Amino acid sequence: MQVTLINTLSQPLKTAAKFIYSQEQASGLSTSRFIQDTSTCLLPKAVFARSKEDLAENSLLELSESALVYFAPALIGENISRKIFSSKLDKNAQRQISTVATALMKNPTALNKKILCAKAAVALSGTIIPLCEFTLNYFKNLFTLKTFKKADFNNIASLETKKEDTEKQKKVEKSAHKNIKRAAAVFSCCLGLAALIYKRGEKSKLLQNIAEFVLAPGTKLFKNNAKKRNFFNKYFSLDFNSQNEKLVLSKGQLTSCVLIGGAGYFGAAKDRGKQNFLETLFRFPLTGFYIITGSELFEKGFKKLLLKSGRCKELIGENLDIPSFETIAKNAANKNEFKKLAQQKVLVNGIPFLFSIGFMGFFVAAISNIFTKYRFDKENKQG
Repeated sequence: MQVTLINTLSQPLKTAAKFIYSQEQASGLSTSRFIQDTSTCLLPKAVFARSKEDLAENSLLELSESALVYFAPALIGENISRKIFSSKLDKNAQRQISTVATALMKNPTALNKKILCAKAAVALSGTIIPLCEFTLNYFKNLFTLKTFKKADFNNIASLETKKEDTEKQKKVEKSAHKNIKRAAAVFSCCLGLAALIYKRGEKSKLLQNIAEFVLAPGTKLFKNNAKKRNFFNKYFSLDFNSQNEKLVLSKGQLTSCVLIGGAGYFGAAKDRGKQNFLETLFRFPLTGFYIITGSELFEKGFKKLLLKSGRCKELIGENLDIPSFETIAKNAANKNEFKKLAQQKVLVNGIPFLFSIGFMGFFVAAISNIFTKYRFDKENKQG
């Protein structure tokens, strides 16, 4: 019904409504976030690419990064780890793997402890995602080195043209291999801990506590502070989120990808030179914060601003919730009411999306490149 009603809208409202509707039909947070963050990060970098090497490595990095962060959780968590670490549970208990951890912790029966251990094992196996995120920039360095024979960021960013230092190339390659191996070693430890918790966690108080900390760190750390407890459970839990009882990307996993991936960003940038590190230091905190929570804060602020100005009152709920197009179509009395609510929904969802592309994408990419060029020229003049 909702698709039929959307088709009755005039252009360009229909196009915008179909785009938002397609995001709502995607499972979990993954597809909409993939579209938004890839658009925000890749398109501006492609527009402002400083060389073919810059364009190639940014395209490789952003696409692989977004695919890893937004699709690997469902693949690894739902289709692989869940099947492995819930094999000893009956069908009803297997379904509860998608239950919120804190609900199970409130009722610590023998069965719930077993389910919590299985959940923690699944969550720990998911650390392969942020650890792979950590290695992506090192793989990017290797890609540029092997494909274009370049390891000096000043050459890659067209700041200058000079002969590549073979010693620096060896250093970049050696560092990349070393850090990729480190990430593999850390994941092996996480996987070993996952297996240990799964096999012996229900009989060990220590392992049970570790499992609960992995799943709900806020509950373990802040028993008497609800605000801090909820914040840490939301942004630092390694547990998967649940969408229709299927495991998908969670806020906590997204945070771990940004923070652990950030270490890889800075490390790989430092290997290639001072200007690469300083450019990362400028760009990453802005985009990282926006990816974790900035977009959410902007969306909430925008909704409050609309309500304060007396707009979109029919659409925005008490808790700033926005109904889906499916809900709007079911509840709309007629086509005119649907059109009015559709216009409001496109406004509420569209402005934050355009902001993410316009400001966090194009503006940050352009300013970042300008500042890098300015720093380099100033440094050379002083030298």
